[in-house]
Amino acid sequence: MKRTLIGALAAGAIAALAFIALPATAQGPPSGLALATFGSGCFWCTEADFDKVEGVVQTISGYMGGLTRNPTYAQVSTGRTGHAEVVQITYDPAKVSYEKLLEVYWRNVDPLDASGQFCDKGSQYRPVIFTHTEEQKKLAEASKQALTDSKRFKQPIVVEIKAATDFTPAEDYHQDFYKKNPGHYYRYRTGCGRDARLEQLWGKAPTN
Repeated sequence: MKRTLIGALAAGAIAALAFIALPATAQGPPSGLALATFGSGCFWCTEADFDKVEGVVQTISGYMGGLTRNPTYAQVSTGRTGHAEVVQITYDPAKVSYEKLLEVYWRNVDPLDASGQFCDKGSQYRPVIFTHTEEQKKLAEASKQALTDSKRFKQPIVVEIKAATDFTPAEDYHQDFYKKNPGHYYRYRTGCGRDARLEQLWGKAPTN
């Protein structure tokens, strides 16, 4: 019955490293968990937004949707690899539904701008939902249609919905950037006009 804390932590660390090392298409998440992948511009901000959600186990900034294998940030930032900056989320479906993650996604994206997000322009910043299952695809398409049908916006909803492809984790310095470099992060987020635009689109963010 007794297990040492060190042993449990070591096993968890090994499992986490093994999970991160392979692209999403090469293996599934740990038993009982699921994956979701969203692009809403700068992955620093997307990661920070989803880390707040109860039931989210892990967020990893990275790249998806392009042709270059194992791209670097320098390559993706040119806009020529076809990748989008995304965050891959490991979540516990017993604690948070995919529908709830979609609600969080829509509240934190400008769904009217296909050219990028906020101050960041280019295909690498395009808004996109990458789905891992047919059920996710169905739910994502339904949520997009519901937003269209609501007529909240006069302009069309331009967020792409695509099947997930190989996921390449971003360089280590990008992971948890908002925690490692809070001053830089908040200056960027404010200067980019992200929250001001989100409030314009969706109203004031709810407070917890």
